[in-house]
Amino acid sequence: MRIVVLGAGTVGGSIASLLCLHRHSVTVVDTDAEHVRRVNDTLDVRGLTGSASQSSVLFQAGVGSADLCLAVTGDDEVNIVAASMSKAMGVRRAVARVYAPVFRDLSTFDYRRHFGIDRLLSLEHLTALELARGIRHPGSVAVENLAGGELEVHEVAVTAKEQGVGKPLKDLRLPTGVRMGSITRDGKTWIAGAEDKIEVGDRLTIIGKRLEMDGVKSMFCSESNEKLGVVIAGGGETGYHLAHVLEGQRFGVVLMEKDRERCEYLASHLKNTVVVNQDATRRANLEEERVGSADVFVACAGDDENNIMASVEARDIGAKTIMALVGRPDYARVVGKLGIDQVVSPREVAAKQVLGYLTTGPVASKTHLGDLGDLSVLELDVLPNAPATEHVLANLRLPDQCLIAAVIHEGFGKVPGGHDRLLPGDTAVALVADDAIDDVVAMFHGTRS
Repeated sequence: MRIVVLGAGTVGGSIASLLCLHRHSVTVVDTDAEHVRRVNDTLDVRGLTGSASQSSVLFQAGVGSADLCLAVTGDDEVNIVAASMSKAMGVRRAVARVYAPVFRDLSTFDYRRHFGIDRLLSLEHLTALELARGIRHPGSVAVENLAGGELEVHEVAVTAKEQGVGKPLKDLRLPTGVRMGSITRDGKTWIAGAEDKIEVGDRLTIIGKRLEMDGVKSMFCSESNEKLGVVIAGGGETGYHLAHVLEGQRFGVVLMEKDRERCEYLASHLKNTVVVNQDATRRANLEEERVGSADVFVACAGDDENNIMASVEARDIGAKTIMALVGRPDYARVVGKLGIDQVVSPREVAAKQVLGYLTTGPVASKTHLGDLGDLSVLELDVLPNAPATEHVLANLRLPDQCLIAAVIHEGFGKVPGGHDRLLPGDTAVALVADDAIDDVVAMFHGTRS
């Protein structure tokens, strides 16, 4: 694929390196000549010096004939303008990185739709979701870019005979915002049907809105009812998003932030989180906040060394599980020896997301559920004149091993019923057996505007 990366800093450089490893044709643009020289010297890319927001530079970079444009400079406004211009100039798919939450807040303004951009990508939000995945359930997969991260795919191990075990799925009366995705039993995996009964030992995928997910999980495993104490060190965007995702009946969240003004912002935007104005790198503060009794301690401040220091102190005073945000790859071999249970790297999170964008046709992204057998979550653009628009979902001739789990219409997601109909411009989220992907994708081929 032909890919243009706008921005050659830490994020852009790591993305370009990843794309080169996968043998794609990559052009990198940056205003800093030194950054361009570095990527030219170390990577098999074409480097250009110039502003990503100038049409002449984008034209020179060849965005008009590119398959994907990734605007990942350090400036939100430049990324939005550059991605919008690239889309207008003919790139098949344009993605803009944004930091400020306002750009992804549909309650104020739909920037993505207004500027014609395919995706607004927040690495901080993605990183928070990756941390939350490890806290909520190691087997869950958060599909970040659907309805602002409210839609998730979770894996559940059925460990005891709870209320949902032994009954046909059609009799469980699951919430309208949740769908049972697949069942894995005795090494075999299939898309769940209305007559299927859940047994102890099964592994399930459940797809739906985050706020309704925990109640459904409790129908199949008792551990979902246990309340965990979580302490988050660092109230930046990653810490804020993590606290927001975890807020609910299952977690008691304490967020430590040393900047008082930031604490006031956090306290006003988080409904069920205790915000504490403390420096989490000081052992005395951790002891004062009883971090030693926490089930999970997460260090996600802006500095790798501070995160490592806080994690070591939290481990020493008794916190059960330690997680840390560490960006430098050369620290990866060190942190495990320090008692840190899980490290999340924003670079790796970005890489995982970018690889999901390397798709063709109507497929907007693809996430393989490797632990569950040959299943994938596909985001499919609904194009004009596509066969998928001809009937309501109940009458579409989709393969048996395909579940339309959600539909995103004008930026808002919902779990559809059989009477719903896909419209051009929608995005469909499908759980599909890998051997049925070609047949499903054929239903979504149409004409692009």
